[in-house]
Amino acid sequence: MIKHVLTIAGSDSGGGAGIQADLKTFAAFGTYGLSVITAVTAQNTTGVIGVEVLPPSMIEKQLDAVFEDIRIDAVKIGMVANQESIHVIANKLRQYQPKIVILDPVMVSTTGSRLLEQSAVEALKDELFPLATLITPNRFEAQILLNTQCNSLDEYIQAAKKLKGFTAGEVLIKGGHAMQEEKAIDVLSTGDVFETERVQTKHDHGTGCSLSSAIAALMAKGWSLVKAIQEAKEFVTEGLKHAYPIGAGASPIHHFYRLWQQEEDS
Repeated sequence: MIKHVLTIAGSDSGGGAGIQADLKTFAAFGTYGLSVITAVTAQNTTGVIGVEVLPPSMIEKQLDAVFEDIRIDAVKIGMVANQESIHVIANKLRQYQPKIVILDPVMVSTTGSRLLEQSAVEALKDELFPLATLITPNRFEAQILLNTQCNSLDEYIQAAKKLKGFTAGEVLIKGGHAMQEEKAIDVLSTGDVFETERVQTKHDHGTGCSLSSAIAALMAKGWSLVKAIQEAKEFVTEGLKHAYPIGAGASPIHHFYRLWQQEEDS
């Protein structure tokens, strides 16, 4: 039976991150993707031009429409721009109680644009963190959440453990490649460390969205957390290797490299 995975996130007009990256990732792992859009962004490979946040009432209607009709096996949460949106999403998650919730606390885009209002940071920790199976901040988001620096492996591990205090689930801090030029290192609050080769490319748009979505899809299919993280990292690594330019800036990873490779080989 095909698994159903819901993404709650912002739309990326460039197709590389957010809702678009999530749905591509769900499809790449053989799951059926559904979406609740929290905001519409005007962006391309060079950056974010504008952000329009949807009214909380519309977010609520989308959530009800999906949950009342379709079985949801896992939820991935990405960009939630303000306190009101966070409150609505948290209430609906408590109401419908999905078994798996992967929360990617999107605060800063790859190109450096701030996507989460400062006033919403505490709401995120207070309302959504306790409902998450896994939280996946990158290095910079972890620093914002904890108001501290993460520069060494030990600091990453300590930060992950501190953030775990806000949730009954686990915390994966991404972007540890800054510690070793040749490795991309992520740290789980359990103490597990995940390493893959670091791909030298500027075409890395949507890596965080795709990683958390891959974990959600795999866990929906019954994979353990640790195995899902490792497979998701391999997926993103290969997506980076096969990325190709679609614009003047940082293009997205290639979500369907496996399918395209099969066609080329046939």
